[in-house]
Amino acid sequence: MRRIAVVEDEVFVREELCSILSKGGYTVETVTDFEHAAKILLEMAPDLAILDINLPETSGFQICQELKSKSSIPVLVLTSRDQAKDELEAFELGADEFLNKPCRKERLLARVSNILKRFEGRSNLIEGQGFLLDSQTYTLYVNNTSVILPKNQGKLLVALLAGGADMVTTEDLCTALWGTTEFIDENALQVNITRLKKTMTSLEMPQRIVAVRGLGYRLENEVSQDATAQKDTARTDEVTT
Repeated sequence: MRRIAVVEDEVFVREELCSILSKGGYTVETVTDFEHAAKILLEMAPDLAILDINLPETSGFQICQELKSKSSIPVLVLTSRDQAKDELEAFELGADEFLNKPCRKERLLARVSNILKRFEGRSNLIEGQGFLLDSQTYTLYVNNTSVILPKNQGKLLVALLAGGADMVTTEDLCTALWGTTEFIDENALQVNITRLKKTMTSLEMPQRIVAVRGLGYRLENEVSQDATAQKDTARTDEVTT
């Protein structure tokens, strides 16, 4: 059963939405901690989020922006504000639908159904260290931004993520890029790896690509200077005690 999260501060409206959606066959969850709503929604990972704009402590616009910068969760903005600029701003921030309230329950359910159909099969998000990657569109969500990677970079990152902490062989990476190992061009592979490295560095991603000489590549989490210093101190303490 599809899960829908409702972010609405007016109790009566929230209860009415929950009732309509529940009767429509959906599992409904509510978010009332508006200051941390985006974080809660990311943890909940619902199939759809319905957001009001006018909320205490924050706004639906801010929640929408943060949510869409870090995930592909579809968002329906439902508000009593009917100014055209609000609708435009919502879409600019990544909202997938915009409805004015009050609205007929049939219209609400129709919009919800349409959004969910558009997003069917998008359980293709791969989680990395501090980022998400859509394996179909190669959209990378990291550090409060989203970037569509060039196809070859996206293919390589998907293959490296599939390897986890293990090495991915040159043959497997070539297969990911070109669909065959009959002709392995290590120079072309290295060019594409170098481009992906530059992209990851520019986005300040917490992982780096490490070459395993003559064999392949793997993703490795960067160790912060503080962590390295703590390890060095621990070693020193062990020696002196």
